[in-house]
Amino acid sequence: MPVTKELTLDLQDGNEVMTSNGENCNNRRPAVTRTLSENYELKDVEVPGTPKTPRTSATPGHENCTFHHDLELDHRPPTREAMLPEMSRSYKLLLASLGENPERQGLLKTPERAAKAMLFFTKGYDQTVEEVLNGAVFDEDTDEMVVVKDIEMFSMCEHHLVPFYGKVSIGYLPRGKILGLSKLARIVEIYSRRLQVQERLTKQIAVAVTKAVQPAGVAVVVEGIHMCMVMRGVQKINSKTVTSTMLGVFRDDSKTREEFLNLVHSK
Repeated sequence: MPVTKELTLDLQDGNEVMTSNGENCNNRRPAVTRTLSENYELKDVEVPGTPKTPRTSATPGHENCTFHHDLELDHRPPTREAMLPEMSRSYKLLLASLGENPERQGLLKTPERAAKAMLFFTKGYDQTVEEVLNGAVFDEDTDEMVVVKDIEMFSMCEHHLVPFYGKVSIGYLPRGKILGLSKLARIVEIYSRRLQVQERLTKQIAVAVTKAVQPAGVAVVVEGIHMCMVMRGVQKINSKTVTSTMLGVFRDDSKTREEFLNLVHSK
């Protein structure tokens, strides 16, 4: 009796794969079987921009999965080091494409070094706010403004893969809970150590603080220098980009917002 073949869509990588009787391929979690008549569209598949679990954790049922070359970060190798060989090969190919000799002494170990550097630049993908806070949220009967300013920030422009850097200032009005001061800097580190745009980075920091302590309001100001404007393109070496996000009372009350901005800009 002939084996019936079905065309299935693997939601983990968006690829159409042939399976026998709907059985799963590559030891992945069971694929969702849909017939072509259902006109399934890939845009309906949720593609999160923030990992739900760290890359260092093995999700049950995903132990044998390989890294998917798309934005679905829930499928990942068991460790970051597992990505180094493939990333190194990619950098080696890039060097050759530039007309260089990847085998010459000065470039022999460059692909591996570049791969390790890129993993460091993007280590924020492997961290969550809950992990870095580590319970450092404290009950405190205060409603006065808390400001930590000039937090150093280094990130990577997602458009050109070149750095942008600068400083971040964060203020919030507590409502019965306060956050360990160093945790504000760690929140900046989580979101800046990813492929970013400054506008999104600013909002992500503000939302993270809001979720952590549920304050009356949060204000974030980011001042950045973008190498994509300095090293290439318009090449304006003195330009700076300033972005802000105001939530809660900082958005609604001009006097509160002004007090924060005065504190941020004071010497």
